[in-house]
Amino acid sequence: MGWEYAVGDVVKLKKPHPCGSFEWEILRVGADFRLKCTGCGHQVMLPRRQVEKSTKNLIKHQET
Repeated sequence: MGWEYAVGDVVKLKKPHPCGSFEWEILRVGADFRLKCTGCGHQVMLPRRQVEKSTKNLIKHQET
């Protein structure tokens, strides 16, 4: 699927983090993504290809 990723969006991945959360907040977009686990706050850098492959759902950030 062709997802449109942006900073502040939340991605739901296919496999859970060891803390049990499936959802990650996007902190940086580019060739690499910086993601922050919404469950425990752990941050990781992943290549774009890996994030695109493992994304199950994308929740857009609501600006108020």
